[in-house]
Amino acid sequence: MNFREFLNTYILDLINLVIPLIASLSLLVFFWGLAKFIMNVSGDAKAVQEGKNLMIWGTIAIFVMVSVWGILRFLSNDIFSTDLTLPFLPDGRK
Repeated sequence: MNFREFLNTYILDLINLVIPLIASLSLLVFFWGLAKFIMNVSGDAKAVQEGKNLMIWGTIAIFVMVSVWGILRFLSNDIFSTDLTLPFLPDGRK
């Protein structure tokens, strides 16, 4: 087994399993912060600030993940022209 087979077999399969989990968690954090913010907007200032912080960190996590996907797609398709099975977002084309 060479390095490319190892990468495609083990590492990328692990990444393909973990990425949807991380994306789901970041969306959950964002919506949890949104709910916390809405429920406490007229009450506890500390809870409102915690809600804002959760929304900010959830948004940052989503942004970082989408940026990494874009960079990987650019490198894979345009720079290296490889056939690696990288975890991509669906492109919406039929």
